[in-house]
Amino acid sequence: MIFEIRDVRTTLPRVGIPAWLWFLVAVVAIVAGVALLISDRSQRTSNNRERRRWAALRGWQFAEADRVLPTRWERGVLAQYGATTAVDVVAGSTFTADGRRQVYVLDLEAGGKNVAVLVGIRCRRTAPATIELWLPDVPVPQDSGLDLLGPVGSRYAFVTEVAAARPLVTEDLVDATEEIGQDVTVVWLENDWVLAAMHPADADPARLERLLRDLGDLADLVDPFDSDPNTTKDPNSTEDDAEEQVEEPSEHLQ
Repeated sequence: MIFEIRDVRTTLPRVGIPAWLWFLVAVVAIVAGVALLISDRSQRTSNNRERRRWAALRGWQFAEADRVLPTRWERGVLAQYGATTAVDVVAGSTFTADGRRQVYVLDLEAGGKNVAVLVGIRCRRTAPATIELWLPDVPVPQDSGLDLLGPVGSRYAFVTEVAAARPLVTEDLVDATEEIGQDVTVVWLENDWVLAAMHPADADPARLERLLRDLGDLADLVDPFDSDPNTTKDPNSTEDDAEEQVEEPSEHLQ
């Protein structure tokens, strides 16, 4: 029996993608991008109107944008991003249990996207150390130059000077911080400010009102009005002068 071995070659058929299909994919991608841009812009416009109305109801000032204001702080959520712009800025003053304090509420914009809503209340005195209180599941910048102080309630404290910060972390401060809520990623003391940051989607006016009240309680705790904040106080200054200084809004919004 003779077997004949033949050269059998199998050739796979070429599978080509028609040009019209590539064109269709490109069109769909463009339409999706435009729709997303329109949606973001619509949301941004809606938030702008809502923030503007809220500021008007409170008798506070409103500005579309401010590039200088975010440079006032460098800790907390500011350390997570590079250059930022403040948009939908509200500036005014609010009453706490101890008295009137200056207030800022603003969206932080980085890379054309709103990355956080920042709320700040000004104290009369400068904190002896920066204290950042982060939720445990939020990554802290590794090059922040801060030391881990330890757990503070459900948060972790990172500070610039452990010895100076430790006396500030009292049971009352822990309780006040716990009241702020788990939707606020970070609360921090920097210079003469008490600040907090949260996701823009959660920051409707009602939530911002509650956050301002809680931050006001924290400000009263670290900066009580019944003690003199300035041991080298100008003898020619008066309590009225001090109160007017607290009420004065940002010069960039005037």
